[in-house]
Formats: sequence, structure tokens, C-alpha cells
Amino acid sequence: MAFSPATDDDGELMSEINMIPLIDVMLVLLIVFLITIPVMQHAVPVELPRAASAPQAPLPQAIRLAVDAEGRYLWNETPLSDAELAARLAEVATQEPQPAVQLHGDRAVRYERVAQVLAAAQRAGVRSIGFVTEQP
Repeated sequence: MAFSPATDDDGELMSEINMIPLIDVMLVLLIVFLITIPVMQHAVPVELPRAASAPQAPLPQAIRLAVDAEGRYLWNETPLSDAELAARLAEVATQEPQPAVQLHGDRAVRYERVAQVLAAAQRAGVRSIGFVTEQP
């Protein structure tokens, strides 16, 4: 019988598994693992660089350079001639850090006038020119 006391010996085979040896082996393995895990800890020494943080200098105000429909240049809403444009672009190129130049081109203006601004900026040494477009 399956639920009969273990002292009865009526010649039948026991159909129960003896769990005690299995538990003993599990406890021994657990103790072995608990002892060996701290010893097996693999660590790679890494020397991290030290960083000093200094506040960044504020970026200069961006310059808005526009070419209107008649082909005139506007420097922050102030009209300019071609010679004044070249002089102001040269002045911007000497500043450190250089302010960004935002180029607005009117739809009705010929591309030649916009290309002249780009060429003048390149000759002056301006490093940052951005095209500003507007959605129709």
C-alpha cells in the first residue's frame, strides 16, 4: 500500500522515491557553490579618465542674412551693399567662436544672388552657414 507505515514488510515493492539522498546532494552542491562563487569573481581593472568640467562660453547670436525678392542683401534686417556684405562677412570670420550665418533666400530672387552670398562667405572664411526655408 502506498500510505502504509514503513515498518510493514508485506513483501511489496515501495513505489515512493527516497528524497533524502537527493536533498543531501543538493545541499552539498549549494554549499560548494556558495563558497566558490566569491573566489571565482573575475574583475578587469579599468582606469577611468578624470574629467574636469568647465562652463562653456555662450555661443554668439546667429546672424540673419536675407536676400529679398529684388536681390538686395539684408543683414539682421539692415540693407547692405555688396562691398559692405564682404566686409561684414570678413569681420564675422575673425570672431572666435564664429556665429552661425542663417541665409534666407526669397522665392522670387534669382539663385545667382544667393550663390554670390555663398561665394563671398567662403572667400571670407565663414565656417557655418545654414539655409533657412519656410513651408509654403
